[in-house]
Amino acid sequence: MANQSFAIDGPGSLLAVLASQSGLARGGSSSSSSSSGDGSGNSGGVSATDVSAYFKLVFLGLIICVSLVGNLLVSLLVLRDRTLHKAPYFFLLDLCLADAVRSAACFPFVLVSVHNSSAWTYSALSCKVVAFMAVLFCFHAAFMLFCVAVTRYLAITHHRFYAKRMTIWTCAAIICMVWTLAVAMAFPPVFDVGTYKFIRDEDQCIFEHRYLKTNDTLGFMLMLAVVVLATHGFYAKLLLFEYRHRKMKPVQLVPAISQNWTFHGPGATGQAAANWIAGFGRGPMPPTLLGIRQNLHNQHRRLLGMEEVRSERRLGRMFYTITLLFLVLWAPYIVACFWRVFVKSCTIPHRYLSITVWMSFAQAGVNPIFCLLLNEDLRKVLRAHLPTYWRTKQHLPQDEAYCIM
Repeated sequence: MANQSFAIDGPGSLLAVLASQSGLARGGSSSSSSSSGDGSGNSGGVSATDVSAYFKLVFLGLIICVSLVGNLLVSLLVLRDRTLHKAPYFFLLDLCLADAVRSAACFPFVLVSVHNSSAWTYSALSCKVVAFMAVLFCFHAAFMLFCVAVTRYLAITHHRFYAKRMTIWTCAAIICMVWTLAVAMAFPPVFDVGTYKFIRDEDQCIFEHRYLKTNDTLGFMLMLAVVVLATHGFYAKLLLFEYRHRKMKPVQLVPAISQNWTFHGPGATGQAAANWIAGFGRGPMPPTLLGIRQNLHNQHRRLLGMEEVRSERRLGRMFYTITLLFLVLWAPYIVACFWRVFVKSCTIPHRYLSITVWMSFAQAGVNPIFCLLLNEDLRKVLRAHLPTYWRTKQHLPQDEAYCIM
């Protein structure tokens, strides 16, 4: 058969090329088996392995496209709009960029391995590099979600401290710390402290999880489990705090003190000060007005208002949804890893392992979808940056919109 060349312009075209090549390979094998005339009777059918590989290619190609488009879109919105230049959105930007790089750098190798019948066709060094990146992005997401949970807790419980200390430089320091911890967790297996290798059942290069007495798998898995549990622990503490402060304490009525009809003290309503400002008062300035101008200059931040409480709660719900999705999509694979660690010579069902691996892949594409669904500020910025044609058509009456179309 003559050699064919293809131009690959992106993940979609890569998927099409792999599907066409798979079809050609199956066609050639079926024709050869039919011409041999061995009487097996399977020459004209499609095997279950081919169907499974096809669905894997389609699903992973869809994950790559959704992840790249969604994460880059959210990242662009955060970078372009100055109203989103806040600590929570800086952390969201880091998460989205990491997922986009993971989809572009790691998943195409999985596509190629699935196309080659679950075989690694590159060098051992490249396998180590890909496995290092896969573990790096996993631990990065776990550490970053933990830091986000801590900052969400501080934003509600200690808002004045959070507003004063959570500057852009603090955010940069937290992001650098997270990447440093992730590299520290992913780098030792490169020197065979544990093993990075191609796992045929998973169609990827990843940490080989073996029995706890044969390598250092247990320490890595325990660290990941502790970080995930601690993250949910902070959200549980935040939920308890909001539950305990769901109602305001009753106001204690303390009688005001009067000096020449200038009422002051804990029970003063401020009416005497208002009368004095309006020109109806006499004598010196009431005690309720003393020091107000000086305090205004020294007070950098007022207490947390109701609108800010709602905004912080919306951000907390969005980030907790991302954290919960990380747990749901990674938990089955983590269970399989612990199964390999604690059970000697265990055999995990191939279908279960395949489903758990592809669920962990899907985690890279679901975050931007739920961010846009749960965050009203992101949707407003997205509508503001839509082309003028779509914005005008959206505001036109229904009949005029039909006329334009």
